[in-house]
Amino acid sequence: MLERPSARFLLFTNTEFVFTRTHSVISALNMAMVSLRKSASSLFLFSRRLFSPELSALCAYHKKVVDHYENPRNVGSLDKTQKNVGTGLVGAPACGDVMKLQIQVDENGKIVDAKFKTFGCGSAIASSSLATEWVKGKSVDEALKIKNTDIAKELCLPPVKLHCSMLAEDAIKAALSDYRLKQDKKEERVQATS
Repeated sequence: MLERPSARFLLFTNTEFVFTRTHSVISALNMAMVSLRKSASSLFLFSRRLFSPELSALCAYHKKVVDHYENPRNVGSLDKTQKNVGTGLVGAPACGDVMKLQIQVDENGKIVDAKFKTFGCGSAIASSSLATEWVKGKSVDEALKIKNTDIAKELCLPPVKLHCSMLAEDAIKAALSDYRLKQDKKEERVQATS
């Protein structure tokens, strides 16, 4: 006949079994928590970038670029058929940026208004916005002196984005050229009628 184990032995055996099993569960939970913490922190960082694109923009662009991009000045169009409005349309085939800049000049040769529409990156939009601010109040000759290096320096553009400031300078020149062309035609008509 088999002897029945003593209650003390059963208690010890059951406790050891419970302890071993509990220890295994706790170890598994600890490992799961460590893994979860690592995953959660990665997920948190990823979700911040995914759901807060402005964080990426703030990291990649200078605050002046972000300001002009989020609050662009002088967006719109002027009536290009008017004789005192010059329109410049320029583009960069390499990156796909397209910029239209228009100026309105009064009878004294001073630029009284400027508008732009740009299809492109944040730096292109910021360059256009800044260019329209800078040309306002200047004479046609003074506006021609605005250089892309000045725009790039003001916006703190990195070398890879310098083409955006070049587009802005080209757009200013093209708008001024269109304005002067209209003035020359106007003078020719006046001379032809005299």
